[in-house]
Amino acid sequence: MTLPSPRCLILACGNPLRTDDGVGPWLADWAEMRFGAREDVRVLARQQWPPELAEEIARAQFVLFIDCSVDSAPGSVALLFVEPAATMQGLATHRLGAAELLALTRDIYDSQPERALLLTIGAGSTELGEEFSDAVGAALPAACRLIEETVLGLLDRQRA
Repeated sequence: MTLPSPRCLILACGNPLRTDDGVGPWLADWAEMRFGAREDVRVLARQQWPPELAEEIARAQFVLFIDCSVDSAPGSVALLFVEPAATMQGLATHRLGAAELLALTRDIYDSQPERALLLTIGAGSTELGEEFSDAVGAALPAACRLIEETVLGLLDRQRA
């Protein structure tokens, strides 16, 4: 069975057993509850973004990547445009970043989403554990609002 192509694909990444690294899958669960009834939104969460996701990206009009960031202040929420970027010295076979996945999608499928965005939340900890740091826990409502506003804004763009 072939799934219909989503207008908006949400791709979250993270390990729920490594404290704040689990924020991506947590937000994917939230997005699934919020948008799950819509046929024009598809939500996928993985511990890593493997190259196989390029096919999903090629079929979407918009992509929202979600991940934690160890390079940002704990609890900070950022939304950035993502452009395709070549991978470092050869193709990683297990995990790619958002920019590398877009480049792979372009190279294999000769396709790109109309718009690709990356939402990050600064990680306070990636130690073993299942609880978020206080900073990430406090940032969840803002991150959820930003996801909702972003997805609805993308879907309101010129209807396909």
